[in-house]
Amino acid sequence: MRIILIGQAAFAEKTLEKLVGKGEKVVAVYCPPDPPNGKFDPVKQKATELRIPVRQPASFKAPEVCDEFVALNADLAVLAFVTQIVPPQVFTLPKLGSICFHPSLLPKYRGASAINWALIKGEAVTGLSVFWVDKGIDTGPILLQKKITVEPDDTTGSLYFNKIFPLGIEAIGEAIDLIKAGNPPRIVQDESKANYDPICKDEHAQIDWSKPAQEVYNLIRGCDPQPGAHTTYNGKLVRVFEARMRAGNNTAPAGQVTGIGAEDFTVALNGGTLTVKKARGDGAKISGAEFVKEAGLKVGDRLG
Repeated sequence: MRIILIGQAAFAEKTLEKLVGKGEKVVAVYCPPDPPNGKFDPVKQKATELRIPVRQPASFKAPEVCDEFVALNADLAVLAFVTQIVPPQVFTLPKLGSICFHPSLLPKYRGASAINWALIKGEAVTGLSVFWVDKGIDTGPILLQKKITVEPDDTTGSLYFNKIFPLGIEAIGEAIDLIKAGNPPRIVQDESKANYDPICKDEHAQIDWSKPAQEVYNLIRGCDPQPGAHTTYNGKLVRVFEARMRAGNNTAPAGQVTGIGAEDFTVALNGGTLTVKKARGDGAKISGAEFVKEAGLKVGDRLG
């Protein structure tokens, strides 16, 4: 098939490799404009190596983008990690339409922070979807889905890079095969089960130590590596990463530092203990023990 790939970062790069490896004709790659530092996006670098034309419009609403799509005479557009808005006048131009990858089991967790929110809300199972693009945000008919088990200590980073990313690349390859075979699935999403969450930002990432231990831990996991769940110490912001929780009762009040180890420190939770392996204050992310020295943290001190 003649395919237009729209996307960015490593996921789009590996999608491009997958499509080319399957023998598909990728007629153009669309990715965001180069950043001010001049570092090329990985998918642009790979497309350039493969001598595939690269387009970098500031907006897909520009009239010339429609003209380009018409001239490319594509059978299908594949959206792989897309942050720009692709309007109907563009995504409807390929003969078979456009498909998009999304890291959740739609219609649950629509939006740009699907993995974050699945973890924050304590999901034990999540997954990914490849769907047909329509006018809504992640609302189009489902082509295929894959379920993924969420392990108790998974973070947004581990869940994406270790599970969703590789399975997503394979799923896009499978979706292409279904389309080429004819009459691919178009399962309408059940709107009664739909939810949409905002982009996970600092306003959502503040730790409330009074909440149950598992809720606090879910927030920390869901915000790792971005934006980083945060609390305060001596009035300064502290971000917590690579934490582990152990359930159980303790006598210390929630948020109190209960121990300092060789590489980490522990904090009392409401129904457990949190071990903090990495933290960040004003500077770079460092080990928990290094942060203790940098901040002057002591056993008995309270966070938040």
